[in-house]
Amino acid sequence: MKVLKFGGTSVANANNISLVKNIIADLGSNKTIVVVSALGGITDLLLKTAALASAQDQTYKTILKEIEDRHLLTIKELIPIHSQSKVLSKVKSELNTLETLLEGAYLIGEITPKLSDKIVSYGELLSSYIISEYFIVEGIDTVHADSRQLIKTNSNFGKATVNFNLTNNNITEYVDKCNNSVIIMGGFIASAVNGDSTTLGRGGSDYTAAIVANAINAEVLEIWTDVSGMYTANPKIVKQAMAIPHISYEEAMELSHFGAKVLYPPTIQPVLTKGISIVIKNTFDPKAAGTLITKNKNGQGKTVRGISHVENIALVSLEGPGMVGITGISKRFFEVLSTAGISVVMITQASSEHSICIGIDNQDADHAVQVINDAFDIEISLGKIKPVIAEKDLAIIALVGDNMKSHQGLSGKMFSTLGKNNVNIRAIAQGASERNISAVILKEDVKKALNTLHEEFFEENIKQLNLFVMGVGNVGAKFLNQIQSQKKYLKEKLKLNIRVIGMSNSRTMIFDEDGIALKNWEELLSKGEKTDLDLFFQKVKKLNYRNSIFVDNTASQEVSETYNSYLRNSISVVTCNKIACSSAYDNYQELKDLARQYNAPFLFETNVGAGLPIIDTLKHLVASGDKILKIQAVLSGSLNFVFNNFNDSTTFHDVVKQAQEEGYTEPDPKIDLSGVDVMRKILILARESGNVLNIEDIQNNPFLPQESLETTNNEDFFKSLTKYETSFQEMYKKAVEEDSKLKYVAQFENGKASVGLQRIPKGHDFYNLEGSDNIVLFYTERYPNQPMIIKGAGAGADVTASGIFADIIRIGNF
Repeated sequence: MKVLKFGGTSVANANNISLVKNIIADLGSNKTIVVVSALGGITDLLLKTAALASAQDQTYKTILKEIEDRHLLTIKELIPIHSQSKVLSKVKSELNTLETLLEGAYLIGEITPKLSDKIVSYGELLSSYIISEYFIVEGIDTVHADSRQLIKTNSNFGKATVNFNLTNNNITEYVDKCNNSVIIMGGFIASAVNGDSTTLGRGGSDYTAAIVANAINAEVLEIWTDVSGMYTANPKIVKQAMAIPHISYEEAMELSHFGAKVLYPPTIQPVLTKGISIVIKNTFDPKAAGTLITKNKNGQGKTVRGISHVENIALVSLEGPGMVGITGISKRFFEVLSTAGISVVMITQASSEHSICIGIDNQDADHAVQVINDAFDIEISLGKIKPVIAEKDLAIIALVGDNMKSHQGLSGKMFSTLGKNNVNIRAIAQGASERNISAVILKEDVKKALNTLHEEFFEENIKQLNLFVMGVGNVGAKFLNQIQSQKKYLKEKLKLNIRVIGMSNSRTMIFDEDGIALKNWEELLSKGEKTDLDLFFQKVKKLNYRNSIFVDNTASQEVSETYNSYLRNSISVVTCNKIACSSAYDNYQELKDLARQYNAPFLFETNVGAGLPIIDTLKHLVASGDKILKIQAVLSGSLNFVFNNFNDSTTFHDVVKQAQEEGYTEPDPKIDLSGVDVMRKILILARESGNVLNIEDIQNNPFLPQESLETTNNEDFFKSLTKYETSFQEMYKKAVEEDSKLKYVAQFENGKASVGLQRIPKGHDFYNLEGSDNIVLFYTERYPNQPMIIKGAGAGADVTASGIFADIIRIGNF
């Protein structure tokens, strides 16, 4: 014999109830007991109605009307007109009684636990009756059983304790005498021995089904809900969560205790004693396998079976020097809480006995503080114990698995994974069974924590990176295209899942929590909200995603000044914007320190040489103990492009214009041609070599006329280039006469740096540098005579974008 329980979503409306009927019809003539919840949402409406009535708020009548309408509509949609009369009459009669009870609460202006149980029981009473009548009309041999006549409890209204001796006798006697194929009962409701209606606590319909299964020694208990089993994590928060095929009773209890709402925690106990299997099934996908819950058969399978959480937790700590070595403190502490009716969710105690920390429901926090401080008033006044305070708005996350005890390092793996994403742990607890490891964190970090842990323990090491991209011009657009084209490769080969969650240009910005569709990002961005740098940061912070990376593809100083805010919130920064790393040394150093402190990489490989591994190579040299003696470099791809294409048959103006149009220069080409860009680059290399240097310490030998340097816009700048064409031709002529080429060279040696245009003779490493290529010569203690040379394309949107992409992959591999 089977027992099937259908929850509120499964019987929320006529359409869903018809699905339940199909499931029952498929079982054939085998005797089956069906336990149903109230129509979805009705229990909450009944509680709200009772609260309003007791507050003498007449709007309770409006909600009562809504309750009535829901039930009457369900009857009319399920049962043919010729069979409705009896059902409507019975339901209206019950609703009239309910109305009388509520009127009583309204008149006396209060509601007792006893009256509350009576009122709230109508949800299951009405749903079970309506469904049974519908089954009969549909030709299923059905009888309706009143759960209050079968399940007997004490008079602890709201969460009554079952009298199993009486209950088991009642159920077995009823079932033995019943000749119908299907028995339908309302879950959640019962009655005291004197006949008063009682309830088994929220979620009690599961418990009702387990009680019945225990009494009749059912072959299986099926819990039908709106998901296909127990999941590795809450699928509403962790989209990659998977249904668990098979799990032990103990694992299921741990998961349900820590928030897995698919199963009410007390449900398991009645069936566990008799070894009755539980199957969690999906009403809306009945062919899905679901989750089988039995005795532990996990063997040497997965260590962590699921990750669960409980929100709205408060921490209360009892601590003080007067607790050490004093017997009875813990006993008094927990007695006070028990007497006050406060349930403790988690306990952790220091080995020194200096403190006891408990997790309780947020709503009990203030009451707990009051009763504890009252109980320990004398010790507090003597300074032996500190006054108790509550830390609210927390949550508990828990790793659960029977086999965790046989695997070392799980706790460390859990805590280091959370730490890498700046999830602060307020308290830790691990039971002696080692079946769960629990940690208290901020409620706002729950989504990040669950996704981070799920990725670590369940997703075959596929790491999700969440990008927030500022700047989608030449470089930014190429970068987004590269992500789109490489997405599949990265996931399959590098186990990286890269999503762009937010993006912005100078006008608009957009966010999509599931990832922006990169196929039509331009169209989506054009419809976004107005760009606001502070609002962009606040949204990134609020989303609080794991592995968040802020990507700056701009040349904006204002954007660069936001880096410290991102790093302080453990959000990595990848940038091709040179302003931050070439700003005041103290700011540069602060950003590096923040990156270390908050475990948020700050990468800027493209600051020098676009996609060339110049900074990365330099870091490896320094980290391995080598010392940089001298750096010589051609670091401006734009200037190299200009002087490689400038000759006596072209004009300097036209070559610079071409460089700008092809994306080799900054939008303001004067930044490149004035030497400022190269100064920033050699400054960054000097700093990464371990030197303290500022931009004003670099000697700049400009080749542009002063008038060109003093222009304030591109139009005037280009006019000045035309005006001084003769001077530029003279520079070119001198180089030709000396059989040399013009190159803009940066140099650092003995703590001093300089930049300027030089005539490079044949045979020099710089002489044959073509196009927009860069070249860097590192003279070190290990390479004193023949330098380490890095050479290649050093400008252009494609190579710069690829350099940014490479930095992001580095972060993914950290």
